[in-house]
Amino acid sequence: MTTLGVALRTFGARLFEAAPGLVTWVLLLAPAWIPIVFPWPGAFAVAGAVLLFDFYWLVRSVSVMRGVYGTYSRMRRDMSSDWLAACEQERAAGWRDPLRFIHLSIIPTYTEPYHVLERTVQAIVDANYPPELKMVAIITRDTDKAGWENVAKLKARYGDRLRGFYHIKDAVEPGVVVGKSAAMNWGGRWMVRVLTDEGYELNKILITDLDSDYRVHPQYFAWISWHHSREPLRDYTIWQPVPLFHNNIWQVPMAVRVMSASTSQWQMFLHSQPHRLVAFSSYTCSLEFVHRIGYWDNDVIPEDSRFYWKAFFTFGKRFSVKSVYLPLYGDSPKSRDYASTHQSQYNQIKRWAWGVTDVPYVLARLFKHPEIPFGLRLRRFSNLFLNHLNWIFLPILLMFGSSAPIWFSKDFSLTDVGQEIWSLSGILLSITLSTVVFFMILEFRMLPPKPAEWPLWRRVAVHFQYFAYPVVGLVLSVLPALEAHTRLLLGRYLEYRVTEKT
Repeated sequence: MTTLGVALRTFGARLFEAAPGLVTWVLLLAPAWIPIVFPWPGAFAVAGAVLLFDFYWLVRSVSVMRGVYGTYSRMRRDMSSDWLAACEQERAAGWRDPLRFIHLSIIPTYTEPYHVLERTVQAIVDANYPPELKMVAIITRDTDKAGWENVAKLKARYGDRLRGFYHIKDAVEPGVVVGKSAAMNWGGRWMVRVLTDEGYELNKILITDLDSDYRVHPQYFAWISWHHSREPLRDYTIWQPVPLFHNNIWQVPMAVRVMSASTSQWQMFLHSQPHRLVAFSSYTCSLEFVHRIGYWDNDVIPEDSRFYWKAFFTFGKRFSVKSVYLPLYGDSPKSRDYASTHQSQYNQIKRWAWGVTDVPYVLARLFKHPEIPFGLRLRRFSNLFLNHLNWIFLPILLMFGSSAPIWFSKDFSLTDVGQEIWSLSGILLSITLSTVVFFMILEFRMLPPKPAEWPLWRRVAVHFQYFAYPVVGLVLSVLPALEAHTRLLLGRYLEYRVTEKT
């Protein structure tokens, strides 16, 4: 390729990267620049658009309530069932054998204290599934001597209660982007090599990419085995549980607690929308699946979403993400002090928002896979792009959009129409905010009991914390997402930071 060709190719790739951030900022500033460029008609158009978005947000809030409650009902149903008994019944009847699958939990870890890992492994050991069908592998860096000691202690305590207990020492190869995705890339390749040498069939090993602070539900492995055995396209499927960040919910500050609650309930809503569900944080699939798509990428930060897109472009319409209607219990960010805990939460959201890097990745491949129906490619890309765009644009538009035409167009601010639209917008947003009561009630039905030592005033006051979401969400969700988009626009790439859990 000529020098000019290389330059054009580099420019095109950089343009793809910059596009999401550029679109974000253009739309974000639209309520300001449109009234300035087109004074009265522009202000009227912006006010009308904001009013439509306010109404849309109200309808969407009702839709989210229905979706969250539907997922909650299905979770309650599946949590109360004995899935191991169901597996044994199917095996005895000779219909199919769900218990032919071995569950391998791979846990990447770096700097996590021993007690965090111990609770994670304890939950795996205690899960209602035969011990001879469970394996654990923990990934540490090959230079992490403290991590080695933790794994040795865990193996000594739990090794004889599992089929296998593996310690994967990540060499951190040159050129990789250090983080969970690179660790899983190394760990996945290592496990395929070792288990193949030990005589295992890869399609009989179900691998769970498990964050170091996540605790599986007691029915998790049996649920997966029962459903996986009945799924015709099982080796093209990712099984996604419902993450609930409840483990240490009463030990974190109010703002972090609100963010954890909103994240958990948003994930519950996504489980009511199968076409929008993607891999998030921790999930399960066959080791054959992992091997065929080429493992996790070792040069990215958002490991789960990139894994999803690699699978989509490898398997096409056969690939799907299916809901596991069981919770996966995780920790909320909690650091050494009050300020650093909020900083840790901010950085975690920013890392999740860095999934916007999937937009140029997908866009570059969107027209290179004619074997995948174009409508399917376009729908999934649209979901990806709009999700990241709405993450920032909609909250700011809803909070400040109705005031912008009045601020930036003096003529429009003096009209009765301007004042009436502004008032109507406020009424719609107030009605929408009232839906917080539903989410608050549902959240408290799922949360663990409040600490017994809390005084009565604190037990009562905690119920009103969720009304702070508009402000908390702006600071700890919208701003980190906006920083991620802006970094990508300017080419200031994000470095992986481990979310501190103490």
